[in-house]
Amino acid sequence: MDSVDLNVLRSVLQWRRAGQRVVLFTVVQTWGTAPRPPGAMLALREDGVVIGSVSGGCVEDDLIARLHDGRIPADGPPVQLITYGVTREEAARFGLPCGGTLRLTEERVGDPQWVAQLLERCEGHEIVARELTVATGEVLLMSASKTDALVFDGQVLRAIYGPRWRLLLIGAGQLSRYVAEMARLLDFEVLICDPRKEFVYGWEEQHGRFVSGMPDEAVLSIQTDERTAIVALTHDPRLDDMALLTALDSKAFYVGALGSRVNSQKRRDNLAQLGLSAQAIERLHGPIGLHIGSHTPAEIALSLLAEIVAIKNGVELRQKKPL
Repeated sequence: MDSVDLNVLRSVLQWRRAGQRVVLFTVVQTWGTAPRPPGAMLALREDGVVIGSVSGGCVEDDLIARLHDGRIPADGPPVQLITYGVTREEAARFGLPCGGTLRLTEERVGDPQWVAQLLERCEGHEIVARELTVATGEVLLMSASKTDALVFDGQVLRAIYGPRWRLLLIGAGQLSRYVAEMARLLDFEVLICDPRKEFVYGWEEQHGRFVSGMPDEAVLSIQTDERTAIVALTHDPRLDDMALLTALDSKAFYVGALGSRVNSQKRRDNLAQLGLSAQAIERLHGPIGLHIGSHTPAEIALSLLAEIVAIKNGVELRQKKPL
């Protein structure tokens, strides 16, 4: 789940606590090509205000029209199914490419306590499954794993929600600034650790959150998990290797360090001398990034984030820089 979907739920909670009626739409099935994947959400407030997206825009317009013309009555069933794009004409009308079809749940949000609990668990970096029973509107929350996916059998929707992906940067130098800016655009939560006070100047809070302490302490304090990437960018082995010793034995899905092929091999040898296992060292990405001929800090940041996103998305790396 990205922050767009989390923001939908935050708005649902805020609106319901303010006493406003809210209808939550969730994409549960798609056929053909669809603009948004299963699990995408949109919340519609009683006055027509929306947040989120379930299509390229035309479906959103129709949902608002349904509210204003009475097709979404306040006293309607707790949950019902809506399908768009059954015919080619309808698919074209609602901007569904290639004759795509989109099915949504239309859910009237009553007691928002489940929303508050779900958000709290996600903020605690827990992956949560939400089961919605279509016939009754009953919602159950339970723990889930990173391999779970949305399932809908026509009667029960089991959707998976989780925390944002995180990127911990060791070092607050110039390259880190480019990486942080691009990572935020890609919806990563950016964390920075740099005990050198001289490098902290000029960082704005919206660019990332600083984690205090030494690099190894930072890796432990953020409770590194499978949705965390860690990259050492100081070029100082006293800081970078300190972080790597802890990060390579963590659950982080990506651990990398800036450096040339020669320096990367020296780093691997040094980590072995420090007692790190060969299996852990094998996880280290170095040189970092995909091979795009990068030279400038911005190009290196682009190369690095392309590699991180590819691994996050389970894509095989075909342009990896040769070791």
